[in-house]
Amino acid sequence: MHNFSRYVNPHLGDLLEQVHLDKTYIRGEGHYLFDSEGKRYLDFIAAYGALPFGYNPPEIWQAIDEVRTSAEPSFIQPSVLEAAGELARRLIELAPEGLQYVTFTNSGAETVEAAIKMARSATGRPGILSTTNSFHGKTLGALSATGREYYQLPFGAPVEGFKSIPYNDLAALEQELENNNGRYAALLLEPIQGEGGIVVPSSGYLVQARELCRQHGVLFVLDEIQTGLGRTGRLFACEEENLCPDMLLLAKALGGGIFPIGACLSTAEAYSKDFAERHSSTFAANTLGCRIGLKVLDILVRNDQSMIRRVQDNGRRLREALEMLLQRYPRVIKSIRGRGYMLGVEFDLSRADFPSSYLSVLSYQDNLTPLIASYLLNVEGLRVAPTLNGNKVIRLEPSLTVTWEECQVVLQALEKVSNVLDKGNTPELLRPIIGLGNQPIIHKPREEMYPWDRYQPTGHSEEGRFAFIIHPLDLYQYPLFDPSLKGIASDALQKLAELGSQQMKPFVMGRTAVVSRAGRRAYGEFICLPHTAKEMLELNTEVINQELEKALELAQQRGACIAGLGAYTSVVSRGGLLLQGKVLPLTTGNSYTVVAGVEAIKLAARRFKMDLSQCSAAIIGATGAIGRTLAILLSEEMQNIILVGNARHPQASTRRLRQAGAYCCMHLAEQASRGWQPAPDSFGANLLLMDLPPLGTPVDNWLPVVAELEQQGRLVITTDIAQALPRAQVVLTATSSVDELVNPRWLANGAIVCDISKPSNVSPTVRQIRPDVLVIDGGVVAVPGRPTLGWNFGFEQGLGYACMAETMMLALEHHYQDISLGSDLSLDNMMYFRELAVKHGFELAQLRSFEQPLSEQEWERVAKARRQKDHLINIAR
Repeated sequence: MHNFSRYVNPHLGDLLEQVHLDKTYIRGEGHYLFDSEGKRYLDFIAAYGALPFGYNPPEIWQAIDEVRTSAEPSFIQPSVLEAAGELARRLIELAPEGLQYVTFTNSGAETVEAAIKMARSATGRPGILSTTNSFHGKTLGALSATGREYYQLPFGAPVEGFKSIPYNDLAALEQELENNNGRYAALLLEPIQGEGGIVVPSSGYLVQARELCRQHGVLFVLDEIQTGLGRTGRLFACEEENLCPDMLLLAKALGGGIFPIGACLSTAEAYSKDFAERHSSTFAANTLGCRIGLKVLDILVRNDQSMIRRVQDNGRRLREALEMLLQRYPRVIKSIRGRGYMLGVEFDLSRADFPSSYLSVLSYQDNLTPLIASYLLNVEGLRVAPTLNGNKVIRLEPSLTVTWEECQVVLQALEKVSNVLDKGNTPELLRPIIGLGNQPIIHKPREEMYPWDRYQPTGHSEEGRFAFIIHPLDLYQYPLFDPSLKGIASDALQKLAELGSQQMKPFVMGRTAVVSRAGRRAYGEFICLPHTAKEMLELNTEVINQELEKALELAQQRGACIAGLGAYTSVVSRGGLLLQGKVLPLTTGNSYTVVAGVEAIKLAARRFKMDLSQCSAAIIGATGAIGRTLAILLSEEMQNIILVGNARHPQASTRRLRQAGAYCCMHLAEQASRGWQPAPDSFGANLLLMDLPPLGTPVDNWLPVVAELEQQGRLVITTDIAQALPRAQVVLTATSSVDELVNPRWLANGAIVCDISKPSNVSPTVRQIRPDVLVIDGGVVAVPGRPTLGWNFGFEQGLGYACMAETMMLALEHHYQDISLGSDLSLDNMMYFRELAVKHGFELAQLRSFEQPLSEQEWERVAKARRQKDHLINIAR
């Protein structure tokens, strides 16, 4: 770990490392930085404008050497300060006419603090008015003037008296001043918002804003800490409108890229005796800083400000070239802003243009520009950065000495990255971050399969509204969402998953509309949590459930009235119980999942003419909600039941398995009391011959029955999968494990395996090693009307999981109440969803195996292998 990350700022260090911006620069020379490996980078950040002449400018070092040689004292407060007085005189001579005094500081934020104090002292008023999305530094007072609550809350409540209004909105300013006449000491403005995204106000805005302030006795303060001293193609940005403020704030460039110094220039009216007597600083106005400031001014005004005029000309040419780039890539670049060498390029990939692209999600969540900066740095050798508040904007803010030839290098690099973005080439943009080597990755865009705007809510009260919370089950589901990731190695996908897990928030992955057989309509959205199943199990329960709450809040904000919990979102929330009552009514979808799983088993058995009443069924994960209920329903059909628990906790599993067995017995006894008749020699028929407890008695009263069934071999309780599987002609998996639990060598001849677990618990090698075994995916349902679900679930259009279908049914019925939560699934609910499926037209999909439809050729292949296996067994006998 680098010392910076270990001892200075571990959070920033981690972020820089995640996006590969963690270069160690060992040398700076002119406009270039050199890292520890000797690679050179063109720097177009220039320390956010604090490097007017690049790194280590010789003339600034010469000024420092002259101070050292002369032995002029540095810190001599209180005294008449020679260097400070000289620099103040030069600043006032160059500044707009009307400014008279200079208060020196040590930084930009400190300059803002001095201006706030000066304004309050001069007016006797407490209020400071600023604009939304502005930036004035990171001291508490300066943060309070940003107009962004995000920056205020971490440090407690903002300083009293601060308020923000929209930038570039004269009507809002006039209304605020009239409504609060006599409250405000000053209006604090940037002539161009820097960290807000390089936002240039309308012509005349600054002049009219100053006039409104004067009418209400409010001081007009221009923060030129970033725009001042040549940055915009003028010595001061306010010269563009021939404007003199009451205070003009400077810093950054005044230190020549070597030494921190700031200055607050003010009119005589703004500068009071009270402020002069109370404000002081040990280090401000020091000799070294002021001598450097004098040299900076000498360089800037040399040859009739030829450097600044060159900034104006090159900045205009650069902006024109960027606007041409915007015309070539309108889906990627949305605007070009700024003046001189203070330009912003706004990047934004909309979901409408890129519905199945990881990049559009990153863009929507304002996480794309750091990755663009990473690509430009690591691939093109260009150093840029996003603006702080305008998170979609890449700033171009180089040293004032940058040449047009270097600007052309930047244009070429931006052309390349825009082309990558326009193709939706996710692996190429992330190549340096996820370790995909040095060769460019070619991606040819394909026609989008799932148009983002295909389905929209109607807004009608009769329309049902739902959300379904999903997540990538494993790494291999990332290419299903973003086809450009197809063929990417698993280690690179793992890095991509880690990046998403750390940087992304829940987002809308797909949208759909369901029109049922009964004529009802429901609109729904699939909200994705950026965590794989393995990550969700490894995360702290409280942390992952907080993430789930955010997903549910997003669903609620977008109009959902009920939410389904998919895959491991149900597991980590204890079947939804940890989220119950917090945001939305919930369902796990487990009730209909069980119904669909049993129907799939019956359908497969009929195809092979298997009599289930003469077969044994093994249920792996029988202690869970789905597994136990599957066992209960299958007990109606099978000859023998094998309940398989977790080998890691054999004692607890065995106890719970016996309880599951007792529930099977109780269910069958109750069914018999209603007239149900089991098949001869089946599990149920054998049970009814026994001496049973009265119906309605506690489950523990049925444990002796379970023990007797175990002795008979009709019921097997085990945590040994290897022992269980050879005895079962039907196998169901319903676990929360991410492991492949079903070994092909353990399976009985001609077994049917129904895999309901997601991720799958069945090894894909079963198909090759055991061609006589049929593996079917449980719980896949055809949605009425076969709509797209907005992204590739790995199914044909209109197919989804049964848990999704349950959520859709509830929305169609406007049944906005919790259901199917926790570990106890009601058989009544299962019958309810079986009826709703018929009513609305949800049907069991064509059976599938390893997420592919089972064709007639595949059925025949398995049937032939089964016959051959039986023949060989008969010969052996």
